[in-house]
Amino acid sequence: RTTDCTHNVVKVGEEMATVFRAHGFQVIHDPTLFDYPSYNGAYDRSKAAVEQWLAQYPTIKLVLDVHRDALVGSDGTVYKVVTDIDGVKTAQVMLVVGSDAGGGDHPTWQANLALAAKLQKSLDTLYPTLARPMTLRQSVYNQNLTPGALLVEVGSHGNTLQEALAGARCFARAAGMVFLSLKE
Repeated sequence: RTTDCTHNVVKVGEEMATVFRAHGFQVIHDPTLFDYPSYNGAYDRSKAAVEQWLAQYPTIKLVLDVHRDALVGSDGTVYKVVTDIDGVKTAQVMLVVGSDAGGGDHPTWQANLALAAKLQKSLDTLYPTLARPMTLRQSVYNQNLTPGALLVEVGSHGNTLQEALAGARCFARAAGMVFLSLKE
C-alpha cells in the first residue's frame, strides 16, 4: 500500500482510462486516494466526488470504482488472483454489484446488475480465465448515484503492479466492447 500514484490502484485506473480513450471514449479519471488517510469514510469521500463529477458532467453514463481485493487467510497468508493471458501473468478481475437487500436506497441496482452481466459475458468470451465470479452484495457502494455504476476489483494486494496493469488492460478492452455496443 502506497500513496505513490505511479505504484497503486490509481495507476491501475489510469491504465483502464488509457484503453477506454483508445476506444474513443471521453474519460474522467479521478486520482484521489479516497482511502487515505483512513479506510473509514472512504465511501463518503468518494460519494462526494462522484456527485460533483455527475453535477459537472450530467451526461456521464458509467462510473467505475476501481479497487484491489484484500485476500488474507485466517493464518495471515496473502493470496493473489492471477491467470496467464497470452503468456503474461495477469491479475484476475471481479465485478461487485451492490443491491438494496441490506436496506439501502438503491432503486437502479438491477440495471447495474444487467450491465455487470454483459461485462462478465464479454470478459468470459475474450479472456476466459480473467474474471472471477461476479459478486452481488447487500451494500450499496455508492452505486445508487447513477445507473451504470460498478465496483471493479483488479487483483488483490498480493498481486504485483504489472499483473494488475495487465488485468486492467484486458478488462478495459472487454468492457470497451460492451460500452461501444451501448452507445449504438
